[in-house]
Order: sequence, then structure tokens, then C-alpha cells
Amino acid sequence: MIDFEKELEKFSPSLEINEVEDSILNSDLTDMSDILRELLNEMEEKR
Repeated sequence: MIDFEKELEKFSPSLEINEVEDSILNSDLTDMSDILRELLNEMEEKR
């Protein structure tokens, strides 16, 4: 049987995953909600 506690103790994330995570967190990603919010703000300003 697998001892999950022992396996978890041995676990360490790969360096590539940490690099990707940092890259994603540090990038300025615009999503649909940001675009919609911007459009709504522009519409309100024009009124």
C-alpha cells in the first residue's frame, strides 16, 4: 500500500512550475471583466 504521508514529505514542486507561476502572477493580464468595466466607465464619463 502507498503511504501518502511519506509521499507528501518527499514532494517538491518542479522549478519550471515555480517559474511559470511567477511569470503569470507578474504579467498584466486583461480579462473580459476588465474590458467590460473599462467600457462601462467610458460610457458613464460620456454622459
